[in-house]
Amino acid sequence: MIKLSYDVKKYRKDILELVTPDDTIIELGCHTGGTTKIMPKTCNIIAIDNSPESTSQMEKLTHVNFIKGDVRLHEILGEVFKQVQSCDILAIDLGGGYHPDTVFKVFYIWSSTFKPTHTIIRNRGLLEFMNTAQGSGEKYISQYGYLDSYHDSGIPPLIKEFDLWTPSLKM
Repeated sequence: MIKLSYDVKKYRKDILELVTPDDTIIELGCHTGGTTKIMPKTCNIIAIDNSPESTSQMEKLTHVNFIKGDVRLHEILGEVFKQVQSCDILAIDLGGGYHPDTVFKVFYIWSSTFKPTHTIIRNRGLLEFMNTAQGSGEKYISQYGYLDSYHDSGIPPLIKEFDLWTPSLKM
């Protein structure tokens, strides 16, 4: 299942409704751990964020594997893949309402790599698009936390388009 929300309370409620005690959760955009703190401590949680405020707060959460890094970088994806090859929940909260194109690209790469059972995305732009768009009547529906059309296993190769996201990501 893939769920979209914008309100942070709804986002957190959606996660808590789906999580079970032994789940593996990958959280992209954990910031200072507001959402991470409410997840069961029995879960295997990998939380990633690049903001300067995140490190001091996330290091206090001893039950969480925190990675300071940019989730758009292939090397961060690879670092997480070395730890786990799949997850039960992929939680994505990158900038709330900003950059829906980046959020969708991150969703595509991470979900096609880890094949989550559930993906929860917090982004106003994607939610607005979904609620505004009118379909052509064709039905393409995934029952998983990733899109069926991207079911190939493993880490996707480095995508040239990454260079276009932002000049600061040049490797």
